[in-house]
Amino acid sequence: MSAGTGERALHDCRAAFSATLLELAREDERVVAVCNDSVGSSGLGEFAAELPDRLINVGIAEQTMVGVGAGLAGGGRVPFVCAAAPFLTGRALEQIKADVAYSRANVKLCGMSPGLAYGPLGPTHHSIEDLAWTRALADLTVVVPADPAETAEAVRWALAHDGPVFLRVGRTPVPELAPHVPFTPGRAAVLRQGADITLIGTGTTVAVVLAAAERLAARGIGARVLNMSTVSPLDERAVLDAAEETGRIVTVEEHTVRGGLGGAVAETVVTHRPVPMRILGVPGVFAPTGSPRFLFEHFGLTAAGAERAALELLGPVT
Repeated sequence: MSAGTGERALHDCRAAFSATLLELAREDERVVAVCNDSVGSSGLGEFAAELPDRLINVGIAEQTMVGVGAGLAGGGRVPFVCAAAPFLTGRALEQIKADVAYSRANVKLCGMSPGLAYGPLGPTHHSIEDLAWTRALADLTVVVPADPAETAEAVRWALAHDGPVFLRVGRTPVPELAPHVPFTPGRAAVLRQGADITLIGTGTTVAVVLAAAERLAARGIGARVLNMSTVSPLDERAVLDAAEETGRIVTVEEHTVRGGLGGAVAETVVTHRPVPMRILGVPGVFAPTGSPRFLFEHFGLTAAGAERAALELLGPVT
């Protein structure tokens, strides 16, 4: 995880994803898993061992994988289609658009290890465009859980939801958020109140903005913190309330600054209630090769980086 999130124990959200999926599959025979030769990296080992007839491994063929998922949905199954996020979204975007979103297929697309999680493997494995691609598609709900508890809740909701979902399941270990706010699709969770500025995170960066808010509090600055776990549809009401009541917004995301969380928030703000903003993310470049921790620090996706952005917006504080 990035620097500046404290010394709390860190957890991989994939473990919560796989345990919850297996639990749901035991209870509901409609649940099937589809993957692209990624049983291990998707955390599906126990699923494969216990329910081998309900896991379909198509091999490294992501377009086929999404098509198989759509076909299974047409036959009354609820497929959870699992693959590394850069290959699920990048290689199969046409099938996601036509066979899943446009067709309103009841497919749960699970982008594993997104963002900078595969940092040492370089730009081909960085998934820093997936939110822009998926949130551009109509009728596709895009969910980015912040910790294991929210991941488990999001998986349960995805099964109950009748329609296509893109679930971005983080690999980079994160702390459990406290206090826990139950996941509500389409709603931002207010994790901290404040009247001077709003910090908005999603997924791995929620812990970052919480830590930044603590640093700002030590300076006498009250920062509101929002966990925007649903990127599409965006909770516009929460964004507009933040704009109206705090006057400044900083977004932080493990994604390019183009078209992701910051873009969604900026579109809402500039249309309805323009206020000063800073969008922290990968600044429109291919990220270098390096560990996730190195890359978070390199791009300022840290508590200190978010604090600096907030102080720039606030100007001299008396």
